[in-house]
Amino acid sequence: MRWVVAAVLAWLPLWAHAHKPSDSYLSIRLDGAALHGQWDIALRDLEHAIGLDENGDGAITWGELRRRHAEIADYALSRLEVEADDRPCKLGVAGHLVDEHSDGVYAVVRFAGECPSGDMRALTIGYRLLFELDPTHRGLLDLRHPGGTVTAVLSPERARQAFVLGETSRWGQFVAYAREGIWHIWIGFDHILFLLALLLPAVLVPRARGWDSADRFAPAFWDVLKVVTSFTVAHSITLSLAALSVIELPSRLVESLIALSVMLAALNNLRPVVRGRRWIVAFVFGLVHGFGFASVLADLGLPRETLLLALVGFNLGVEAGQIVIVTAFLPFAFRLRRGWVYRRMIFGGGSAIVALVAAVWLTERLFDLRLLPG
Repeated sequence: MRWVVAAVLAWLPLWAHAHKPSDSYLSIRLDGAALHGQWDIALRDLEHAIGLDENGDGAITWGELRRRHAEIADYALSRLEVEADDRPCKLGVAGHLVDEHSDGVYAVVRFAGECPSGDMRALTIGYRLLFELDPTHRGLLDLRHPGGTVTAVLSPERARQAFVLGETSRWGQFVAYAREGIWHIWIGFDHILFLLALLLPAVLVPRARGWDSADRFAPAFWDVLKVVTSFTVAHSITLSLAALSVIELPSRLVESLIALSVMLAALNNLRPVVRGRRWIVAFVFGLVHGFGFASVLADLGLPRETLLLALVGFNLGVEAGQIVIVTAFLPFAFRLRRGWVYRRMIFGGGSAIVALVAAVWLTERLFDLRLLPG
């Protein structure tokens, strides 16, 4: 059973990263040469970066936060550069607040600045917050100027971006959110595990006492196509409804149901209850996963017309990310389907580990616990 221990150890890092990825929310408004901004940064990220919990009791109080206001502002603004027509804008702290987002409490740094000219043609943003500590961190930018509103995602690969004022490139925003959709599905371990738990039996055939190997590739391909299509249609429906504020569900409920869906899908592989028509399972739980995808966009606070553009791009990005996963998985699984490596280690052992990990996520999310550090 050494392979089981090795597999569990390999999966342990996922336990600590099953929650919402690290984001900050950067809003900048231009009024001539004057610049006004607000930067929402998660307390958990600031604790990791500079330490806020002075007494080590696991809770950050208002007093602890207030005493570190100057250090928080210095840390944040030292990692932000704003240039107007390639000339730096001088930034200074204008105030401190606290706000709550769907994934926790955020420190809010308000800042103001003066740019060299009020008749600027382009604004360049350089963003370096937390990249040295967390390469998955993203800065979600909302830039408002007299010519319109621009949104962007700032990442280590695109940490410095230039925006032509007076021109709003909708195609550029579309591509940015499509790229972010791909990235989100690849780092959304709970979504990936749910999909894989449904895909694992695709190269097997249900029998009275369990599973047998599929004889041909075509039935396995069509089974996967039905599962992925059902999941796609379902999460696209709820992603759209939630992102457009038609339906809203509590974040903890959504995250708990996502963990439950992963656990049930994995347990069904070990003790089959739903042997056929797994596309129905994919559709039902895909509705829940759509609310999870929507949480990435919901905190942006974008204008409706921009939110719709971001929604379409993000959704297509998620689909592209899923296609990559399926394309890599299915030929590999079909080739190994008859051997004990797939039947015992990948299908049996993998399903057991997925169920165990999902059970930990479910417990954490239901009771607001942190069972493992991360």
